[in-house]
Amino acid sequence: MKNLSLLLIGLLMIPMFLLTSCDRGVDAVDNSTPKFNTLKDYVVANNLDLDKILTSTDGISFVVDAPAASADVTAFLNTYYIMDLRSAADFATGRVAGAKNVAFANILTDATAAKAAGNTKDILVICYTGQTATYATALLRLYGFKNTRALKWGMSGWNPTFDKYTAGTGNLVSGSANWTNVATPPTPPSYDPPTITSTATDGLAILKQRVEAVVADGTKTVTPAAVVANPSGYYLNNYKIAADYAGYGHFTTSYRIQPLTLALNNHLNINPSPTAQVVTYCYTGQTSGVVTAFLRVMGYNAFSMNFGMNGLWNDNPFWPAPPSGNKWVASRIKSYPTVTN
Repeated sequence: MKNLSLLLIGLLMIPMFLLTSCDRGVDAVDNSTPKFNTLKDYVVANNLDLDKILTSTDGISFVVDAPAASADVTAFLNTYYIMDLRSAADFATGRVAGAKNVAFANILTDATAAKAAGNTKDILVICYTGQTATYATALLRLYGFKNTRALKWGMSGWNPTFDKYTAGTGNLVSGSANWTNVATPPTPPSYDPPTITSTATDGLAILKQRVEAVVADGTKTVTPAAVVANPSGYYLNNYKIAADYAGYGHFTTSYRIQPLTLALNNHLNINPSPTAQVVTYCYTGQTSGVVTAFLRVMGYNAFSMNFGMNGLWNDNPFWPAPPSGNKWVASRIKSYPTVTN
């Protein structure tokens, strides 16, 4: 009887083995929440949505102007732990006092090491024109350094010797058939959210992995000339208020995306295909640097247009008279000291 019972048990277990191990080369179906949703929920719940990256919960903007007067330079620089992202050769020719030359690829490790070593200052990121610095600032804020700031206009606005912004300005869209002042933007199609692949399962760990991956991938930009030559080849986002969308004008195919947050827009709805280049343009190329970094962390194939409106139409009559607004003019360049030793 005992042997008969064992035989019956064995026969009953055979189907179980057939169902569970007949094809060991096929992974089990993953019914977990999509990583995008997990990341989105974490970002929104922890005050890391795009609006909180542009202005932190402490009310600190992602960008800061150089001091208005030379007498304030020393106190201004002493406020920050300063990363200069320019090449080692350009860094050696002149830098602000106290700056450390940090390769873009090392911004997270350097900031983390500085904090471990006791740094309590907010981070100031400097580059050539302020555009790479704002991209880095967004990534550092997402990584936990929430009051990191970029020096507006970079070294171009600090000293005329280092001006590289002027060369990037132009009037490429003046009179272009692809440019319009129509006030009502086109309605964007409806898209599914991006697919995010991550070995992590919780929101914080996914966010860390995504930021690290975006840093490792480097900055992502396009030139105004490339877009002007083929605007229909890009998914164009105009990051301006409604009055400026019409006032400055815009590409005929561009969507107005301000405000843009995960809380308001769910999954941002700007993912036409995994390979389509989503290009954001703003006034200077600096806000779009933040937007682009944020979008890339969230899984979008995003790019920032260098120099923004200043590269597209620097002489646009809608600009407010400087020093108001964001029109690049020579009077924005300071003559503040730099050091070489």
